[in-house]
Amino acid sequence: MAGGGPVILDTCALLWLASGSKRLSRSAQKEINEAPAVYVSAISGFEIALKVAKGKLTLPKPPQDWFEQVVEHHGLAVLPLELNACIAAAQLPPHHHDPCDRFIIATAKLRDLPVVSTDEQFARYGLRVLI
Repeated sequence: MAGGGPVILDTCALLWLASGSKRLSRSAQKEINEAPAVYVSAISGFEIALKVAKGKLTLPKPPQDWFEQVVEHHGLAVLPLELNACIAAAQLPPHHHDPCDRFIIATAKLRDLPVVSTDEQFARYGLRVLI
């Protein structure tokens, strides 16, 4: 491993990984492939299911089945929403207003994880962002 540590994916990065999208850069893909652990937040499951319910996202199967299959296929680990992350998300500076992203940001900060994301706001929280 090229010195890579664990990483966490934001919801868009998870969707891109699952679909094989070229929106994940080669460097981000390399970091994911070399990471000893790749995490996703449970809030990404909520965000994906919400997008499906609102008709903003179409999946080939129900959200829970899709999520579980992607996690298994890519060897991901799902991080639960823990109380300390929920409270930390509420206490973050107001750079980012999406509550789901705030949970991911808080989790990344508490666990000292770089985030795979193209969202420029993540870096404003002092996170290492892998684009």
